[in-house]
Formats: sequence, structure tokens, C-alpha cells
Amino acid sequence: MRLRSTLIVALAALSVTGTAFAQAPAAAATERPVVIEGVVPDQATKARLLKNLREVYGADRVVDRIQVESIATPPNWGEYVAGMITPGLKRVSPGKLEVNGQAVRVTGEVGNEALRQQVASDLSLASNTSYTVTNALKVGSQQKLLDQTLANRIIEFQSGSAKLTPLGMSILDEMVAKMALMGDTSFVIIGHTDNVGQRESNLALSHARAQAVKAYMVQKGIAGNHLDVLGKGPDEPVADNTTNDGRARNRRIEFKIQ
Repeated sequence: MRLRSTLIVALAALSVTGTAFAQAPAAAATERPVVIEGVVPDQATKARLLKNLREVYGADRVVDRIQVESIATPPNWGEYVAGMITPGLKRVSPGKLEVNGQAVRVTGEVGNEALRQQVASDLSLASNTSYTVTNALKVGSQQKLLDQTLANRIIEFQSGSAKLTPLGMSILDEMVAKMALMGDTSFVIIGHTDNVGQRESNLALSHARAQAVKAYMVQKGIAGNHLDVLGKGPDEPVADNTTNDGRARNRRIEFKIQ
């Protein structure tokens, strides 16, 4: 009996050693390997899979455990499976992609339900929907971890400006340490203001403050391409703008998993 083509890709996460990441990110962060193993029909298929995986994760992280044997494969199997290895897989951290013939299974954690659906959809589309994709992804606790770290505290800026205060920077140091544990996860930094003044000015200020937060986090070691910014000005208040306390609560920064 001839074997069917199989492939397992262990999707890695970023691990951080020690407790001083915010102060010394370059020395503290280490990346786990991405392991690919299984049986494929020829060297060309193996080369294609490794090429795509190395382009997505970097050559130094990929561990090759692929075996080449004379086995039966569905039509265009290597092309379809290689097409499944895209940057979108980096949103799964940690996790596993398994391909057994035309059966595909993806497990692991993603940041939200929209990503859970998107990853599975991308895998199905890569094979022109001719493969059966089992979506065993779970929405992880990453957003909850971010929310708990911020803990309803306000990232403070100097009045009317986008310059962070020492207290604001101290809270961001805590956020940086948590984000560094989340591997290739991407984030949106969202700025908000109260409703005092012109809406257009508040929109500009909220965007500038989100940009300032991004710049600080990049300085502390978070990859800039993992951080998007958005300024919403006064449009999404969480408290009553008629009180000083309410306005203070509305002048805030939020962090969301993309």
C-alpha cells in the first residue's frame, strides 16, 4: 500500500527569557523554531515548501524534517500546499498546520474570531476550495492579557500634546513586555480624546498620540510592522464628557489584537 503525502508545520511563537525585556529587548528575545516534517513525493515539492516557509518565517527559524519518498499525491498537491504557507499563518501563535492528502487541519491560537475565520478561509482558497479544511483554531487569551495589563489605566500625555509623561511611559513598558510574549501577533494602537474643541483637531491629536505610542514601543523593541495606529478623536467615548472625570477617561489609548 502506497503512502499518502503528509505534512505537519509547527507554527512557532516568540519566547522571552528573563524579566528585563522592556529595558533590553535585543538581548532578551529569542525565537522558537518552525518545524516542518512529513513525507512528500519529490525534491522539487520539498524545495518549494521550504522556500515559502523560509520567506515567511526567516531561514534561520525553519527546521527541515521532510522526507522524500515515491508516494501518490493528489493533482497539484505541492503547489496547493505551498500556497497555504503565507504570512497569514504568522497570526497563529503557537499552532500547527497538518496536511494529509486533501485533508487540512489547523490548530492553535489567534487573537480574535475574525482572524480565526480568515486563516481557515485563506487555507481553503489556496487549494481552490478543493481540500477539506478543519478549523480547530481557538481565540486565545492575548486580548484579555493586554486588557488586564492596561487595567483601565490611562496612558498620560502632556496637556494638549502628543508627548508622553513619565507615568505614561512606565505603563507602556509593561505593555511592551506583554506584547513581546505574543510572537508574530499584530496590534492596533487606537487614540481617543474628549469632545472639548473642534472634532478635526481632536482627530489629529488622537492620531498623533497613537503614533507617539508606536514610536515609543518600536524604540523598546516591538517590530514596527506589527503596530498599526488609528485616531478616533471624540467619536467613541466611554464616559460622560460633561464631567472632568469622564473627560479624563475618554482621553485614552487602546490596544487591540488585529
